[in-house]
Amino acid sequence: MEDSRDLRGRTFRFSVRIIALCAKLDEQPGVSRTLARQLLRSGTSIGANVEEATAGQSRADFVAKLFISLKEARETAYWLRLLTASKIGQRNEIDALATEADELRRILAATVNNTRKKGL
Repeated sequence: MEDSRDLRGRTFRFSVRIIALCAKLDEQPGVSRTLARQLLRSGTSIGANVEEATAGQSRADFVAKLFISLKEARETAYWLRLLTASKIGQRNEIDALATEADELRRILAATVNNTRKKGL
């Protein structure tokens, strides 16, 4: 299992995988392209906001940015579930990304909760 403490690296690698999936989906006509764009926005936003959090000006800023990442992870999981239910894309690739999105969601939720407990 990957080291969850390397959240910046892990979310970056996740973004790269999302980009690859979206590039494949974008090659297909119709609804696949629309869903790819939604997934691309939310899936890459997770890591972007983790990066922003690491440069947070305060603990409150750190928590706020991580909370945005958490929301984006939830949205990404939704789009991945929708792709699966709609039978769009390769199931094994989408399932692996959905698993990672869920793990990232759990890590982000725990980090936000633990940081809040320590006090803003």
